[in-house]
Order: sequence, then structure tokens, then C-alpha cells
Amino acid sequence: MKRYRIAVVPGDNIGPEVISAGCTVLRRLEALGRCGFDFETFPWGAGHYLRTGRAAPEDVVEQVRPFDAIYFGAHGDPARVPDRISSRELMHPIRRGLDLYVNLRPVRFIRGMTSPLKAPEGIDFVVVRENTEGEYANVGGQVHAGDTHEVAMQTTVITRRGAERVMRYAFALARERGGKRYVHCVTKSNALAHVMELWDRTFEAVAADYPDVRTGKSHVDAMSMYVVTRPASFDVVVTTNLMGDIISDEAAAVVGSIGLAAGANLDPTRAGPSMFEPIHGSARDIAARASPIRWRRFAPRR
Repeated sequence: MKRYRIAVVPGDNIGPEVISAGCTVLRRLEALGRCGFDFETFPWGAGHYLRTGRAAPEDVVEQVRPFDAIYFGAHGDPARVPDRISSRELMHPIRRGLDLYVNLRPVRFIRGMTSPLKAPEGIDFVVVRENTEGEYANVGGQVHAGDTHEVAMQTTVITRRGAERVMRYAFALARERGGKRYVHCVTKSNALAHVMELWDRTFEAVAADYPDVRTGKSHVDAMSMYVVTRPASFDVVVTTNLMGDIISDEAAAVVGSIGLAAGANLDPTRAGPSMFEPIHGSARDIAARASPIRWRRFAPRR
């Protein structure tokens, strides 16, 4: 039986409870003889920051690199630690340091959930979000901090290589899923004339290599409406980093709950470990209120 080494980062507040339940599911797979897991836990996040002054060690990437995968819990404690601290010192360094350039967010309506839509049946698409560039590239700065002339700038970074590789992943996924074979591109080139014009041109060039896959394109403001008004029409949606962050959270709410949404941070080349996480926040207000997991719901039918 093949065994996998998993780096577990439980996170803060509700994070350890959710990750513990997930590890219980993995242990069940192990008991069924599917595969084996060796877990090593790392206590990083807002709690670690309060204890040590850093959300994670400076060599965080090197510590997780030898593992087969990373199981990453919700982190943060906004009342005591600014959200940017945990992201800047923990999540984003792992994403960039391991080159996890695909953020995969499946969106599927699960029967029994309550959706704000009248007819949510048939929703089954995937958001492929570029995960290492865009607005999260950490390019920018501040001057005159604290006075009336304070200035802050954040630069959006789009590279041809970064856009092309995530788009090729989206087209290959559309082929693999079968069905609609449809890739929808989210843009904002009518306003962000430089970076999104490069994004649009790259999409057109990549699409030419996949003539069997249909394509469409929307500005992000229109897309935010379409996720509500016609979500069942989508198959694979490819977006930039920030736009994908917003669209995928909206889509999770449409199918019932961001609390059930999952995210994968992938290096499709498998040069290092990929990272898997729930996409909700650390939810301090409901921590320690979770019900015990009921195994009968997860046991395979015989």
C-alpha cells in the first residue's frame, strides 16, 4: 500500500476542527486499504504570530517542500492579528515559493443544500484561478505613511508565461471533463488596458490550439451577474488571481455555502507538493461548536 507524507497546517479558530475532520476521512481511506498517510503538523498561523512574532518561519517553503502534499487549514484572527500578516508570511510564500500556479475551485450544487437561487440544479463548473501573479504579486509600496499625503500603490503583474500556462491547464481540463468542452475567460480589458489586453491576447492564442473546445469571454462585472443568473451554463472558467478569488467565493455562496467549498493550489508539473484547503475563513465566532462527524455518511456502499 502506497504511503504519502502530508504536511498538516491546522490554522486558527475553526481551522483545526475542519482539518481534524478531514484527517479522519483520510484515516478511513487508510483503514479501507486504499493508501496510507503519515501526517506531520506545523502550528503556523495567527496563533503562531502571537507567540513568536511571525505567522510562519522564514524557511516555511523549504520545510514543506519534501512532503507529498500540504493540507492547509483556515488561518487568521482578525481581532488580534491583521489579515495581511498571515497571508504575507504563510499562504502566499507557499503558493509562490512552490510555484502553485493553478488555484482550482470546483463549484457544484449538492442536493440537500439550500441555495439562494430558485433553481440551482445543474450547476457544475470549475474556476481555474491564476495563483502566483496578478494583484497578489506583492509589487508596490507606500510613501508618506501616516500623514495627509500618504500614497499607496499595488501593481498588477501579468506575464505571458503565467497567463499561458494557467490557460492551457483550463483548456486541458475542459477536454478531460468532457460534456460542454467550454472555457470562459474573465477579463477587464476595457479598463485595465495594459495587463488585461495581454491576458486577452494570450487567451486567443491558446484557444487556437484547442479547436475542439468552445470559448467565451466576459468582463468581471458582467461575470459577477452571470454567476447568479446563469451559473449552469459554465464548464471551466479561467481568471486572474484577484478576479478568481472573488468569483469563486460568489459561486460557493450560490451553491449553498462557502463553508463546503474546497480549493486546490496545484503545480501541475508535480515538481513539489501541492496544497489543499477549505476556502472559508477561520470563523472565530463558531469555533468549538462543530458537531461530531458521523461516519455512516461517508462509509462506501457495499
